[in-house]
Amino acid sequence: MQAARGTALTLPGDDPAPARAPIQHRPGRRLGLVLVVAATAYALDALSKVAVVANLTPGQPRRWLGGAVYLLLTRNSGAAFSLGAGATVVLTAVAVAVVVLIVRVATRLRSIGWAVALGLVLGGALGNLTDRLVRAPGVGRGRVVDFISVFADDGHIWPIFNLADSAIVCGGILAALLALRGIEFDGTRASTRRAVRG
Repeated sequence: MQAARGTALTLPGDDPAPARAPIQHRPGRRLGLVLVVAATAYALDALSKVAVVANLTPGQPRRWLGGAVYLLLTRNSGAAFSLGAGATVVLTAVAVAVVVLIVRVATRLRSIGWAVALGLVLGGALGNLTDRLVRAPGVGRGRVVDFISVFADDGHIWPIFNLADSAIVCGGILAALLALRGIEFDGTRASTRRAVRG
């Protein structure tokens, strides 16, 4: 039989073409973004520490921004903001575990916010971990270079820190905000997921 103009000719017994399922657009994985953010945070931290060690003398702070910030070279055997001094080996092991965990989670990420948050934490953790591995007094026991003191030249108002510490804190704050908003690693909201399952 002749088909109407503009329609396909079908013969008896022919099966009509199967209907195509609608394409579901899912955001791509964000591993690349995690690595870019981590590499940027790591590079800034490493370069700042090289510059500080080369240009600052311990015990001789430099005043910036009218005294709002002081640059003061110190060596920290503890965690971020000089917490946990004396537990360097334990902190090194914890940092390694954090790095491994973030890398594993990053392969499943689809949320831009979570990718940035975890990238900041990863870059900061790697920055301080590098110090613990390569600086004196030895591998796994190295002291982290800290140099930023706010509102005082000796860290008594706020503990002296570095850019790696800042990246970890900023990443942690962003992660907390994302969790409070119910945003999952795949970019969906927890409330939406529960509604779909219901």
